[in-house]
Amino acid sequence: MIPARFAHILFGLLLSGMMSFLVSGIATFRAAGLADGFVGLWMTSWLNSWAVAFPAVLIVAPITRRLVARLVRADT
Repeated sequence: MIPARFAHILFGLLLSGMMSFLVSGIATFRAAGLADGFVGLWMTSWLNSWAVAFPAVLIVAPITRRLVARLVRADT
């Protein structure tokens, strides 16, 4: 098991992995269609996009949390 202090990093890793997997699959399909080697193109695209998405999530998530906190009011 991973210590709880690393939960935000694990969350970012999993979220960025899943989202980049889906988005790169759609983008690859739109660009290449179901051509020969589609899966290889997709996996290459996914790994490249995940390499960008993971650090981006770690940087953007705290900013997003602060923005959301400013945009919602507390329940009373």
